[in-house]
Amino acid sequence: MHKNWPDMTVELSGAIRELRGGAPEVMKAFSGIAQAALKANALDTKTKELIALGIAVAIRCDGCVAFHAEAAVKQGATREEIMETMGMAVYMGAGPSVMYAAQALEAYDQFAEKAKVTA
Repeated sequence: MHKNWPDMTVELSGAIRELRGGAPEVMKAFSGIAQAALKANALDTKTKELIALGIAVAIRCDGCVAFHAEAAVKQGATREEIMETMGMAVYMGAGPSVMYAAQALEAYDQFAEKAKVTA
């Protein structure tokens, strides 16, 4: 295992709560953007989470990979869908995205396994 992605989301959640307390208006606006962006319209929420995960890989954001891999599992994404999304991320982000795609797959697998255990 390269990283423990579920632990990363727990650790980052505490830091994000602290940020919410220190910059409440900014974080409230950010939450509003997230809710609006993820709302199912022409694209369903699962597809939007897959897009977000692909972008997270392309821009190399560990925390984004963790949270969007977890959200993809919660939205019912399959491993095959993750693989196809990683293919697009590699295409758009070149070599460095290969490294993050491998990590995003690992994150997905960890969250999927955790979901089976807690279900």
